[in-house]
Amino acid sequence: MLKPAAPAPRSVVGRLTAILLTFRCGGPYSMTELAQLTGLPLSTTHRLVGDLACSQLLRRRSDGLYEVGPNLQRLAGDVASVPTLDDRAPLAVTDLFEVTHRRTRLGVLCDDRVLYVERRTLAGAPTRFSADASLPAHATALGKALLAFAPRERVASVSRNLVAYTPQTLTQPERLHRELRLARLVGIALGRGELAPGDSAIAAPVFGVGGRIIAALEVQVRDLRDDVRMCRPALVVAARGLSRELSLSCCGDSRPFRCVRPPLQLFSASD
Repeated sequence: MLKPAAPAPRSVVGRLTAILLTFRCGGPYSMTELAQLTGLPLSTTHRLVGDLACSQLLRRRSDGLYEVGPNLQRLAGDVASVPTLDDRAPLAVTDLFEVTHRRTRLGVLCDDRVLYVERRTLAGAPTRFSADASLPAHATALGKALLAFAPRERVASVSRNLVAYTPQTLTQPERLHRELRLARLVGIALGRGELAPGDSAIAAPVFGVGGRIIAALEVQVRDLRDDVRMCRPALVVAARGLSRELSLSCCGDSRPFRCVRPPLQLFSASD
């Protein structure tokens, strides 16, 4: 039977320490169990555990229980627990959100769709990758940034099923190919209300070992002029920083998603 710690710490540092030290005894724990073990109010525990999870010091499992997160494992010198893209993604979208105050997403190609995580609000936590959270690759900036460096076969597969979601959706393969060539040239893909009216975004590719495309980062923009100029530098820095980190990671090119190697030229000069 769980027994509360006594007395409950009063300072913020003391409360965070009490939560983290609880995991010396094992785990995982539910939010209620952590509150009981630390002697903290449930509301306080919920807030602090949420902050720790956002920083990947703790990790929320699919069953709702909390366990030691990858950043805490790395601080402890556990070199065998190198974080995967699944671990880094919530941090990447959170950092970008805090700079831009816009909805941010990180996505990966899965067949002809994009699986993604996102951060929408200051109070809300970033989502996790899920089969239920996917977007059509051709109708989003996120997807176009990925397709711009994907193999010819993947682009051809997507081009065979260009469903129209709004009047702005690219439904002709030659128009999609033209946008992908432009994205490769400038390093940024644009979404102009192609999935939902008025929902515009910019996205940048994220590369891993050997220059292989792994993911893409996206920022929602209010307009495609002034807002793009303001958000683009933060997006580019975030994508390059994550690419550098993944390139240095021994698992950055393969976990948890299969990476694809971009050919030097996806289309012939006649395309």
